[in-house]
Amino acid sequence: MENVEEEKKSLNFIEQIIEEDLKGDYSKEQLKFRFPPEPNGYLHIGHAKAFCLNFGLGDRYNAPVNLRFDDTNPSKEEQEYVDAIKYDLKWMGLEWAEECYSSDYFQQLHDWAILLIEKGKAYVDSQSSEDMATQKGTPTKPGVNGPYRDRSVEENLDLFNKMKQGEFKEGEHILRAKIDMAHTNMLMRDPIMYRVMHKSHHRTGNDWCIYPMYDWTHGESDYIEKISHSLCSLEFKPHRELYDWFLDQIHDENIRPKQREFSRLNLTYTVMSKRKLMQLVDDNIVNGWDDPRMPTLSGLRRRGYTPASIHKFIDTAGVSKRDQMIDVALLESCIRTDLNKTTNRIMAVLDPLKLVITNYEGDAETVMADNNPEDENAGQREMIFSKEIYIERGDFLEECPKKVFKLGIGKEVRLKHGYIINGVEAIKDAEGNITEVRCTYDEKSKSGSGSEESKRKVKGTLHWVSASHNVTATVNAYDRLFTVENPDGDKEVDFKEFINNDSLTVMDNCKIELALKDAQPTERYQFQRLGYFCVDNDSTADNLIFNRTATLKDFWAKKK
Repeated sequence: MENVEEEKKSLNFIEQIIEEDLKGDYSKEQLKFRFPPEPNGYLHIGHAKAFCLNFGLGDRYNAPVNLRFDDTNPSKEEQEYVDAIKYDLKWMGLEWAEECYSSDYFQQLHDWAILLIEKGKAYVDSQSSEDMATQKGTPTKPGVNGPYRDRSVEENLDLFNKMKQGEFKEGEHILRAKIDMAHTNMLMRDPIMYRVMHKSHHRTGNDWCIYPMYDWTHGESDYIEKISHSLCSLEFKPHRELYDWFLDQIHDENIRPKQREFSRLNLTYTVMSKRKLMQLVDDNIVNGWDDPRMPTLSGLRRRGYTPASIHKFIDTAGVSKRDQMIDVALLESCIRTDLNKTTNRIMAVLDPLKLVITNYEGDAETVMADNNPEDENAGQREMIFSKEIYIERGDFLEECPKKVFKLGIGKEVRLKHGYIINGVEAIKDAEGNITEVRCTYDEKSKSGSGSEESKRKVKGTLHWVSASHNVTATVNAYDRLFTVENPDGDKEVDFKEFINNDSLTVMDNCKIELALKDAQPTERYQFQRLGYFCVDNDSTADNLIFNRTATLKDFWAKKK
């Protein structure tokens, strides 16, 4: 009994609803879910909550999950977005039972609309949009019946047919459901079912010039596909009454779907509105939908995020009844945890400063380095150590304080996998800029050699790259796209006012271990002491490009 109670407590509220429904309304074999994106943009991390929930329920109950494209607005939808959505879902490891489109049901939806007209439950309205808005009332003031509400069935059928035949301009006529103009829920005040649109559809071409509205399409599509639970975000909760009313008009022996709502996922330091994301693209604030600063799945993928990290983030954020503002630090923590286990360690110097070891004699030598100390099967790799190496410019201070663990004149540090070195002299150009550092090394202090000197404790360990055995690369260091946690928080200020102008830093003379000379797009690495990086899609053997996925630590916490 105790295990049963623990299981019940661990269920999210949607799963609890389904468990209750299985006691009477549905059998387990009747469970069926769907993910219904509109193909008017790219999927983002907010959509991930919806598809992870639906496909997760499919896995839990061994139930089918349909992918249905809500393609009823040809002015905004494109095949490009359909293809991108399918690619993203496959990348996330998800498989759908059927690939469906609302446009598959245009004829059936039209026929049902005719049925409603014949029953006196739908009519053609010829008012202007301004008059209709006035006639509809307000949340505190009931609407009034319009002048065309009592048209005869015959006239409505004739006008609706002419709408379908393309005899009217856009906006001249619409088809409305006849419900109750005084209803407390404004969505029930004779909602629009069809509008005229003389635009080509990405699948049906010019076959139709009337297109159904979302509220009319959604529930009926669920019904056609025998969906048991239609899961929507909270803004659709007021739509549930209309969803059920439309189902009442056509329901017969088929399984009747239930709409239930869950909270949206919002992420700090970004925006989730497709309209606003499109503005960022159209205004060239970012370099396309897959810009690594975007919250789109394609952007996260290009930045180096993994499907496992996104699944973990969604699972950790959970399912709730209230809209959530999740700290982006949680998402970054999930990718750090994943990449720490799975990525090989590499040494890269992003801002190189040449270091000459004056007492190093002879040829370059090989040092061995662990690929990933978190994975005992990852093995080791060879690195070349030589008289001249590169270190980070920021890792040297001429006068280095005792509590700062960097190389300085007369101060020792250890080179990772290498030797202990001691700063001797800084060479400068005419403007006083340091161009080279000279130092000495302790030849008996090589890491892993087993000597007493190799065990000597030195505060400060630096990464490095051989000056004669490396590849040059460009590194894109991405940061948060906005400077405030909630760019949408002030409705009187354009969200673009909060753009972080330092969200991208391009470093084009970085020195990377020779081991990465053949690195391929999408491969991920940990650059030691610097963070996690991914090979960019545009990277080639002659032009290596890396994108920073995440720093090793959350430095934003310190900034705040």
